[in-house]
Amino acid sequence: MLKSFLIIVNLQIFIYASQIILVIADDTSTHKAKLQLFENGKKIANTIDANIGKNGLGLGISDIEFSGIKIDINKREGDKKAPLGIFKLTSVFGYKKEVKTKMPYIYASKELICVDDSNSKYYNKIIQMPLSKPKSFETMRRDDNQYKLGVVVAHNEVQIKNGGSCIFIHVQKGIDAPTAGCTSMKYEDMKFIVEWLDISKNPILIQITKEHIDTIKNRYPNLEL
Repeated sequence: MLKSFLIIVNLQIFIYASQIILVIADDTSTHKAKLQLFENGKKIANTIDANIGKNGLGLGISDIEFSGIKIDINKREGDKKAPLGIFKLTSVFGYKKEVKTKMPYIYASKELICVDDSNSKYYNKIIQMPLSKPKSFETMRRDDNQYKLGVVVAHNEVQIKNGGSCIFIHVQKGIDAPTAGCTSMKYEDMKFIVEWLDISKNPILIQITKEHIDTIKNRYPNLEL
């Protein structure tokens, strides 16, 4: 069922983006990657060292077409893989009530959660804690600083069961520390990204391995890689 859906979403209309976060890993099994920022095709900052999933990358679910991929591993709930593909960036979140950003902002209060229970109607949604708690969820106001600042990645917005949930770009746990499926980096780099992103510029995350670089170059010919 999941493979069939991926074929369907890959036929959706391409969305132009003038802001791109490009994450490139050596292969699908590593948890390390390099992150670059582009605006109107031009690189606008130094390359950033990033961490991805503990178990590497798996093909994610998106409504942005990504043809030419060569990967048979689909991302699944709890697999500790970060999603491979092209994804919209929809909002940012953090511990402060206000931050400097041109994106929709979500304040991470103590009652804010992201639901990772595939059987819940709130699966893969960031919500205030409902009266009837989901069986499984992630607290957005963590005891550490990993969610001090973050960006919401539009992965599996259609809530395909067990397709993966709660995918973010956020502050790293530590140097070289892998994630459970997100993309992380130093706080200073995260702050720069949050202040740079602009929802009016249709920002996206492209997360790939080195073997997909030519596909991205063909898809985005003005990208100065």
